[in-house]
Amino acid sequence: MYYYPNGYFNQYYEPNYNGRHSGQWANPYGAQHMNGFHAFRYPNGNGMIPLADYGPNPYVVNINEATQQNNTYRTALWTGTHLQVTLMSIEVGGDIGLEMHPAVDQFLRIEQGQGVVQMGPSKENLTFQSPVVDDSAIMIPAGTWHNLTNTGNTPLKLYSIYAPPNHPFGTVHVTKADAMASEGGANGNGNTIVFGKTPDQWVQHTEFLVQEGLEDVKRGINATHILQEFILMGVLVGKGYTPEKAYETVEEWERSGKSKLLQASKNM
Repeated sequence: MYYYPNGYFNQYYEPNYNGRHSGQWANPYGAQHMNGFHAFRYPNGNGMIPLADYGPNPYVVNINEATQQNNTYRTALWTGTHLQVTLMSIEVGGDIGLEMHPAVDQFLRIEQGQGVVQMGPSKENLTFQSPVVDDSAIMIPAGTWHNLTNTGNTPLKLYSIYAPPNHPFGTVHVTKADAMASEGGANGNGNTIVFGKTPDQWVQHTEFLVQEGLEDVKRGINATHILQEFILMGVLVGKGYTPEKAYETVEEWERSGKSKLLQASKNM
C-alpha cells in the first residue's frame, strides 16, 4: 500500500531559478525516496515553502500555506501558457487599486483577513460590491473594472488566477508602488516601465521581427501579407511568446494552411 505523507504524492520537479525546466517535477517541500518512488516531505529547515515561479512545469503546493506565508504585494507562483497564479498580500487599509484587464478573466481567493470587492463596467460605475472574508472566492470577468480593499486589521492574504497570464514570468512586486512602477509608471531613473521593460528594451526585444520583416520586403512579398503576419506576431509576443516562437508560429499557420487568409494574401 502506498503511503502519502501529508496527503500528497507525486514525483517532484525542482526548478532551476531562471524559471525553466530542470527535468523533475515541482515540489516546494523537497523529495523523499520511498520504495522506488518520490513522496513529499516538508523541509527540515524553517518549514517555509520556497516561493518562486515554478511554471510551466507540473507543480503541486499547499496553496493556503503558500498564500499566508507570502508577504509581498505580488509574487508569481506559476506562469504557464494559458494561466498564471500569483500570491498577494494587501496591507491594512490598502487596496489593489482600480484596474481592468481587457482580455483576462481573473479568480481571487481570500486565505486570510477581510475586505470589500467592487466591480463594474466603468471606473465611475462600480455597480457590484460585496464584503469578502477568509475562504471567499471572487470571479472577475474580462473587461470589468474592479478593486479589492483591505478593511480588516491584519494583512489581506489571497491568491489570484489569471487566464491567460497577466504578468511576466517570475514577477515579484514587493510593494504596490513597485507594481505601479513596473506596469506603467516610472522607475527610479525616470524611465517608463511597461510590463517589466522600458520602451527601448521592448524595441530591442522585437528587433528579430523587424529584421525578418525587412527581409520579406526585399523578397518582394506584398505589404498586406507582411502587415498581417507581423501584427499577428506582435499579438503573440504580447501573450508571452518569444519573438522567435511568434515568427515560427505564424509562418507555420501559413505553410500548413491553418490560416487560409495568410495564404491568400501572400499570393495577392
